[in-house]
Amino acid sequence: MSAEPPRNESTSEGSAVDGPTTDGPISEGSAVDGPTTEPAVIAHRGFAGVFPENTVGAAVAAADREETSMLEIDVQPAACGTPVVFHDDRLEGTRDGRPITDAEGLVWETPLEELRETDVLGSGEPVPTLAELLEAVPETVAVNVELKNPGTADVRFAEALPERDRDPRRELWSPFVERVVDDCDAFGGELLFSSFFEGALAAARDVAPEYAAATLVWDSLADGLEVARRYDCEAIHPPRNAVTGTAMTGEEYYGLPASEPEVDVLAVAHEEGRAVNVWTIETWVQFDELREAGVDGIIAEYPALGTDSSERSPTA
Repeated sequence: MSAEPPRNESTSEGSAVDGPTTDGPISEGSAVDGPTTEPAVIAHRGFAGVFPENTVGAAVAAADREETSMLEIDVQPAACGTPVVFHDDRLEGTRDGRPITDAEGLVWETPLEELRETDVLGSGEPVPTLAELLEAVPETVAVNVELKNPGTADVRFAEALPERDRDPRRELWSPFVERVVDDCDAFGGELLFSSFFEGALAAARDVAPEYAAATLVWDSLADGLEVARRYDCEAIHPPRNAVTGTAMTGEEYYGLPASEPEVDVLAVAHEEGRAVNVWTIETWVQFDELREAGVDGIIAEYPALGTDSSERSPTA
């Protein structure tokens, strides 16, 4: 490795945060520039398919993978407002039949001390604070912080809001986003804020315009693009069946139906200078399709999906 550039510096892959460039390909994946020869690999919850999601252990293990350009994590507040890294609203959810934690209740109603005593997926690791996780990962790896919930059930999921509702939604999110930004300011690596919630993106742009932002798309590509335009987002994150010309458009996946998308999100986003990072990829076939389509980043459940066929072969 001594003769090669350090991992995660811009030398051979794509970037998942900035839109298309005209300077030619760079060599490693970053979640900020693109498109280039290789998409950036973004570790979904720290490669949740192989590591206990959203834990410090998962983040460190995923960051140690050579192909990892960016970690994707979810944040919401504990009862005291401290940002913690956890996906579900409630602690008693499951993953493949296994309890996500050994506790119960809404995350934002649970004292931080109790969250620190939980056991995530039987891993022996607790729900971490955002500050703890960021302190544990190297600054050579970028971090996508998904703003999941500001501490209330009163949220407007995946909506392009009418003008009258935008300021109230921004104000709802701002106190939590300010806490998140305070923790992120101590991290010296690249950061990207993403969210399904327009209010969260509005707050992020208001509180910390220096950080990149991305809108997450659910059931309307048109709405996702509109929200991206309103806040001049550097990226847009559509689901995997949203990319025109791939076999995945024939599957129903979360909010989007099994049909050819009504908008060529990749073409439109690139024309507008935005990166396109697609979620969530589980197989190397899906990875290859999206790479060939020209996406900038691939949010992956497992590591090594982008390796070539010889490396995937058990006889290689």
